[in-house]
Amino acid sequence: MADETNLEAPAGFEAAPEGNEREGRRGRGRGRDGEGRGRGRRDDRRGKPEEEQGEELIEKLVHINRVSKTVKGGKRFGFAALVVVGDGKGRVGFGHGKAREVPEAITKATAAAKKKMVRVPLKDGRTLHHDGKGHFGAGNVSVRTAPAGTGIIAGGPMRAVFESLGVHDVVTKSVGTSNPYNMIRATFDALTNQSSPKSVAQRRGKKVTDLLNRDGHHHTEAQLEAAAAAITE
Repeated sequence: MADETNLEAPAGFEAAPEGNEREGRRGRGRGRDGEGRGRGRRDDRRGKPEEEQGEELIEKLVHINRVSKTVKGGKRFGFAALVVVGDGKGRVGFGHGKAREVPEAITKATAAAKKKMVRVPLKDGRTLHHDGKGHFGAGNVSVRTAPAGTGIIAGGPMRAVFESLGVHDVVTKSVGTSNPYNMIRATFDALTNQSSPKSVAQRRGKKVTDLLNRDGHHHTEAQLEAAAAAITE
């Protein structure tokens, strides 16, 4: 059973014995291969700025879970982090990682989220094209498109997903489990089922203007072209 104490306390509790062990290992191997390991660390530092010079990503820490295992001599703590990553322009992903320390768990989760990013079509770059539902395990979520000025009507893990995705107006509802892992997976199930007018037109072998000209009103060609350009990704 996990303790309810501060998350920072166990990290310091475990750092001392591990640090001493690492120092001992480094001291024994410094004369043999210490220089090679030093070069590897410098290479890592040189590579980081190149990654940071790429696209700007929005990273949201959704949840941290701490577990403890009672072993001979005390307790051993572990941490699991759930992170959502997006570019704010229609791409979003989530990942989770486990480690003995919180920063390392967050780093693993962020790396996993960047590898599993998906693209979601957005209407006018601010909301979804249509309503949808998602399901995973005991979690059921519904997402609805909303007019400008509505804001993000969502809570907890779902809000982090839409903020990272770049959605500004959406109405959501979650029914069932409050487990953040299942809520996010259900949200991604709803988002991956989104389709844009452009994709629907290509699938049906039509033009976007043909789909817009089915409301029974008479529109000029210029009006249809302008409307199609406004809603196309």
